[in-house]
Amino acid sequence: MTLMSFFLSLPSYARGSGHGGSHSGGTHSHTVRGYIKKDGTQVAPHRATNPNQTTKDNFSHKGNVNPDTGKVGTKND
Repeated sequence: MTLMSFFLSLPSYARGSGHGGSHSGGTHSHTVRGYIKKDGTQVAPHRATNPNQTTKDNFSHKGNVNPDTGKVGTKND
């Protein structure tokens, strides 16, 4: 077993929790690590748009499409 496969096999609480992730220069999104909520719900790793002054570029906003899921946004401001 490689070190990477071992790391990926760990539950998310063993890898660390929280919304930490990485921002890539020049992109409009970042990865969010998986984590476990206080109520025990496990949240899978995912991508999110970088924080800014508008909601119009969020994946969930009308007119946008989530590049990972293909889901079309439905929210207005």
